[in-house]
Amino acid sequence: MKNIAYDGYCGPRMSRQMLLERVQNVIDNELTDKQRRVLQDYYLARKNIPTLAREYGVNKSTVCRTLQRAERQLRRFLKY
Repeated sequence: MKNIAYDGYCGPRMSRQMLLERVQNVIDNELTDKQRRVLQDYYLARKNIPTLAREYGVNKSTVCRTLQRAERQLRRFLKY
């Protein structure tokens, strides 16, 4: 398998600041508004899923699926 270099690649280890910038970039550019809002409320505001479901007026499973999709997108884009 051939390694293809891309702009900004720093090898397998990168600084915490660079990693945080990449995470923020993915959150801003690759997630939907709903995914971004759920992700931020769940992890940054520390709200639980039943609370978010009540606030958004949706079922708990909808919040859970939205959160899972957001996490999957983050993993997918931060993999490389």
